[in-house]
Amino acid sequence: MARQYFDHRAGLGNVGSYQSSAKPFLSSSIHVDADNTVVKIDFVNVTRFITVKNTGPDQTNEVEIRVGFSENGVNGLEDNNYFVLNNQESFSADWRVNAVYLRVDPTGAALNATASVITGLTTIASQELFHNWTGSQGVG
Repeated sequence: MARQYFDHRAGLGNVGSYQSSAKPFLSSSIHVDADNTVVKIDFVNVTRFITVKNTGPDQTNEVEIRVGFSENGVNGLEDNNYFVLNNQESFSADWRVNAVYLRVDPTGAALNATASVITGLTTIASQELFHNWTGSQGVG
C-alpha cells in the first residue's frame, strides 16, 4: 500500500494563524510622489491587521493620500475603490492582504507626501492570497 504524505501548513482558513501573535512589519517615511505614481508595499506574509498613516509633508500643508488594494483601485479606474487619508490621519483594520497601494490624491495640492504602514503578519505565505483584486470587483 502506497503511503500518503500530506503537507500540513497554515492557510487562509486557519483560525489559529489569526489568533496567535503577529510578526511585526513597519515601514515609515514612505515617499509618495505627487506625479500620479502609485507606490506598492508588498508583504511576505498575509496580514492579520494593518494601519496606514498619512504623515504628510508637514503640519501646514494638506496632502491627501489614497489607499487601496490594487493599482486600478487607487487610480480610480473602476468605481473609486480606495479611501482617502488626510494629513496626519491614520486608519486601522483587521484585513488579510498581501499588499497595499498608495497614491497622492490629485484633487488636492500638488505636493509630495509621506506615509507609514504598520502590519501584523501571519505565518501564511502571501502567495496563498491569490484573489484578483484589480479594483473592478469592489475591492480597491
